[in-house]
Amino acid sequence: MNTILGLLIIAVGSLGQSSSYVPIKKVKNWSWESFWITQGVFAWLIFPLIGALIAIPAGHSLFEVWSGAGGDIWKCIGYGVLWGVGGLTFGLSMRFLGVALGQSLALGTCSAFGTIIPALLKGENLFRGDGLILLTGVCIAIAGIAIIGYAGSLKSKNMTAEEKRKAVKDFALKKGLFIAILAGVMSACFNLGLESGSGIKATLLSLGAKDLLVLNPVILLVTIGGFITNAIYCLWQNYKNKSFTDYTKSSGRIWVNNLVFCTLAGLLWYSQFFGLGAGQSFFEPGSVMMAFSWSILMSLNVLFSNVWGIILKEWKGSGQKTILILVSGLAILVLSILLPQFMK
Repeated sequence: MNTILGLLIIAVGSLGQSSSYVPIKKVKNWSWESFWITQGVFAWLIFPLIGALIAIPAGHSLFEVWSGAGGDIWKCIGYGVLWGVGGLTFGLSMRFLGVALGQSLALGTCSAFGTIIPALLKGENLFRGDGLILLTGVCIAIAGIAIIGYAGSLKSKNMTAEEKRKAVKDFALKKGLFIAILAGVMSACFNLGLESGSGIKATLLSLGAKDLLVLNPVILLVTIGGFITNAIYCLWQNYKNKSFTDYTKSSGRIWVNNLVFCTLAGLLWYSQFFGLGAGQSFFEPGSVMMAFSWSILMSLNVLFSNVWGIILKEWKGSGQKTILILVSGLAILVLSILLPQFMK
């Protein structure tokens, strides 16, 4: 029962993340780099800071917890900087492929690397026992995501240029595929950053923190690293494209509108990792479900992002065969999430 509850909590957070790109569509008159870094302030700084602060037991401070972590802090931030490259290109993959296909490819790659690399670093044998269950689940998830990617390629072939532009304004399949795969590989560093914060979690538990919240201060360190990468790139783009005027010349109404939707997008994005930490607290430490939780989150993100893709009519114009393949891929993703639980 506890495992099911943990999965449900992760699913709620995943639904939030998959919905985070919907408010961005409501941002008006701002260039990509302007709204991306603005929502990033909320997604990677403000809400993670709030989450970290509520995790600290009364009578203690966030800096007290971090001060006892030594080099773990810099590992978390360093992996966050690398993840920032993935987060940056992840946004671009949405721009060139749309919510459904862009997230599917990027998150699929992220799921595989983010799950397998930590297991290998811990010395896990992926061809025996729990390691084999983990590897099997990841392979099934990748298969489901690959099928969804194939459905996306069929969609591209079946749509006219006008239909592509209507569904995704800047649709570019080849460029989008490269960026989405790069985003997935680099985004896997987020989980490596979370794994590097095990000492911080142990410190919090020793101070009496709740299991539900102990991951939050680690998440903040990783997102700080990611914010650094994204801020450098976006501010450079502001300078290059002379788009600083987005901040200085927008009317009060535009500012209010854009801040509201960037805030909402940031909150929804952060909910996936708040939910991941809370959900993991219901899994047995060192178990297959704990090791597989990253892949579960990514698979759910793909599942829900494609639901949004259907709602937003990004698959409109696709043939019956394409939709059937898409649904098959989504079904395989659901199987990959449930399989480790039944194979224990």
